[in-house]
Amino acid sequence: MLSWKANTHTERKKTTNKKENMKILTPAERLIVAADFKPDPTKQQGRQWVFYKVLAMADSLKGTGVYLKVNSALRSYGYDLIGEIQLRGLRVFADLKLIDIGETLATDGVLLRQTKPELLTTVCTAGNSALQALKAELPDTEVLGVTVLTDVTEDESNRTYGMTGIQAACMMLAAKAVKAGLGGIISSANEAEMVRRVVGTNMTINTPAIRPKWAMVAGDDQNPARSRTPAEAIKAGADRIVVGRPIVRAENPRDAVMRTIEEIASAVAEIGKRQDCPSCPTCGHTTVRNGACFKCLNCGESVGCS
Repeated sequence: MLSWKANTHTERKKTTNKKENMKILTPAERLIVAADFKPDPTKQQGRQWVFYKVLAMADSLKGTGVYLKVNSALRSYGYDLIGEIQLRGLRVFADLKLIDIGETLATDGVLLRQTKPELLTTVCTAGNSALQALKAELPDTEVLGVTVLTDVTEDESNRTYGMTGIQAACMMLAAKAVKAGLGGIISSANEAEMVRRVVGTNMTINTPAIRPKWAMVAGDDQNPARSRTPAEAIKAGADRIVVGRPIVRAENPRDAVMRTIEEIASAVAEIGKRQDCPSCPTCGHTTVRNGACFKCLNCGESVGCS
């Protein structure tokens, strides 16, 4: 097992390569845990039950350095939930998938600015000026554009977007995100390599529909053709992966998180070796390229800089 160094929200900010504006992320910062809880009315579960489940998950993941993704719970409880999670030392991914006219998205941005979620989703099919209006109001939030949802099939994509194939649709929508100046995109790992040609290194690629080999999801509604393991997604070029039910339904979610982080770290190390990246002289981990230098994601040491 690889050792790794957890960094909480208050301990470390993302490092940025000034030359290419590439985000350098630790293995923990590459993991987004989807805190998706569906209440069962027959068991008298409702909004308050979901609220407590989300906060219990946040409590259990203190100190891991991961993101916590909230969507339905956030719509139900309100934006104060963002602060509750951040108080527990976790970064927040507000997965609201916002889409509207520019004035409304600008208003959404103003209302969200106080809570400062680290990540926020909008939908790439919104107008360019609307996407820009949202981003302009959120200088401290990385706004991500959603391309083709991960449960969509080829036939559904063709009917919806009028293009041949999911990859073509994702590339078209990613280009809209680039034009609007968004911080990253959401797509499945299947499209990551092709989408990277569109977004370059200035934007992050964030991939849901991640299914570790050690997890089985009962009644899985994802398109199996677009699901990948954590390692496969990272090797395909994903900056971050989103893992929900395999973690939140695990007997011990924290152990599942640690196991996933280890898999991410192994994949990053393998990529580094393929790129002839040197080992870190301080801790021995394989570094990653950071412009003209190399950076260790484990201890933060820079190598080969003049």
